[in-house]
Amino acid sequence: MIEIKHLTKTFHSAGGEVEALKDISLTIKDGDIFGIIGMSGAGKSTLVRCINMLERPTAGQVLIDGRDLGAMSEKELRAERRNITMIFQHFNLLQQRTCLKNVCFPMEISGMKPGDAKRRAMELLELVGLPDKANAYPSQLSGGQQQRVAIARALATDPKVLLCDEATSALDPNTTHAILELIRDINRKLGITVVIITHQMSVVEEICTHVAILDGGEVAEQGTVGTVFSSPKSAAAKRLVFPNGEDELVSDPTVEQRVRVVFNGADATGKPLIATMAQEKGILVSILAASTRGLDGKAYGSMLLAVPGGKEQVGQVIEYLQSVPGVLAEEV
Repeated sequence: MIEIKHLTKTFHSAGGEVEALKDISLTIKDGDIFGIIGMSGAGKSTLVRCINMLERPTAGQVLIDGRDLGAMSEKELRAERRNITMIFQHFNLLQQRTCLKNVCFPMEISGMKPGDAKRRAMELLELVGLPDKANAYPSQLSGGQQQRVAIARALATDPKVLLCDEATSALDPNTTHAILELIRDINRKLGITVVIITHQMSVVEEICTHVAILDGGEVAEQGTVGTVFSSPKSAAAKRLVFPNGEDELVSDPTVEQRVRVVFNGADATGKPLIATMAQEKGILVSILAASTRGLDGKAYGSMLLAVPGGKEQVGQVIEYLQSVPGVLAEEV
């Protein structure tokens, strides 16, 4: 378990002090895929660097399984970092080394025998789907392939935690989806806790179970992805979920009420959900706003509906939508 308690980070510059993080408290459970999202300058990258103590916080604690990283000696911290590895936006591979030798590198540093390191590296390249690229150099690979090698290298020390700092930001949508599927598969197979730092709503929607929204160095909102994205409470969350201001739409409460629908992997290959509901339930709703997309036959995104009638009608709509796997619905 990762426990972040009242974390503060202040930078000093010629122009004065900048408080990048302000009293951050989060709990990330073992085996979770936890998203930390916010606009540029929200403090996301500073927070992730504080989690593994690449940045020392000004105040507060980071505890991994009850052990305070800030209280460790440099030697203890170096050993603990073997359990907390990281992948980055630009991969950070060693260009003069082959893929195999890139993956071997952290094992070599730890003193593993070369033969054992090579065998383990080949197992990891197999895990990420690149056993045929062992002798290729990073410059010969696509961006997605380079990130797969970076993931394999991050797994070389058998970590408990994988930190992903904007790991898909440099990739196209299809490659992003493939990398997220790989991370999800690794999470399931190995039980590694994953922390994803991103500014992309789509990344959090697709893979994360819990999310914290950072705004101005503070946690504006946190909870399950379904809860936060279906009914955002803070201004920062609303800006992310409704970037075009759809949440400011005004409905006449005497005529219609609003229901927000979140698609988190619902089947998108069957009948149209809203049209089918109208046919089966006889309820004609209006779509006020929608931002959805399909990936591998699954639907992701959100929709805002206007429902005519009273509470009973709204209840019927929510009950119907909630019966569909991968769909969350809530009156707003």
